[in-house]
Amino acid sequence: MVKVNYIYHSCFAVETDNALLVYDYWKDSQDMKLHTLIDNRGEKQLYFIESHFHEDHFNPEIQDYADARLLISYDTSKRRRIKPPVATAVLRPADIYEDECLKLYALRSTDVGIASLVSLSDGTTIYHAGDNNNWYFPENEEEHLRCSLDEMEGMFLSNLKEVRTITKAVDYVMFPVDPRLGSEMLRGVCQWLQQIQTGHFYPMHCWGRWDEVLSGLEPVKDLFPETEFDCSGAQCNEEPIFLETV
Repeated sequence: MVKVNYIYHSCFAVETDNALLVYDYWKDSQDMKLHTLIDNRGEKQLYFIESHFHEDHFNPEIQDYADARLLISYDTSKRRRIKPPVATAVLRPADIYEDECLKLYALRSTDVGIASLVSLSDGTTIYHAGDNNNWYFPENEEEHLRCSLDEMEGMFLSNLKEVRTITKAVDYVMFPVDPRLGSEMLRGVCQWLQQIQTGHFYPMHCWGRWDEVLSGLEPVKDLFPETEFDCSGAQCNEEPIFLETV
């Protein structure tokens, strides 16, 4: 059994038979869904998986759960000063963490930190991109990127090849659909879906601008009918945020 719960921005709580995986916790939903899931998890092992140190992906509260396993990126460890033994594992790209519940592959990102691919004991796969995306800003690229658009696209496509060396199909994918990219908002999404067979797709990193995201995804759904698109985040009444940094 796998149930993916959208929480806020890029945070998801994924329930499995024996674990609760919390990705990139920044803020809880208005109805405190994350804290309710944590409080009611019973004997399930709690994990916090942190892709990188950016404020919109990190909340220091994760250190307050003594029984949780913290799987964090190397930059989160450095910038947020979370060291072993508080951190169960500090991960760099190409690292692998494995225990009785899951196997996690730390993968490259086009931004700081890592993306992660989790494989459960029954073969179910879960991918959380963190900030891995084709950040192809059509305007004012010099304000957003430290490289050219061609270099960005090359890095992203190379990262997709890395995923494909592990698997060509992923059951559950959480991926940035960022309206700040304007007309290129879905460029990385489509490139992912063209190369990685995806069962369930969950948009994230939308800054509460769900009207733009929902409208943009409509034609994509027609292009990839084998993928189920879950936009439950649009029901969370997030206030639109207009930030200019990735």
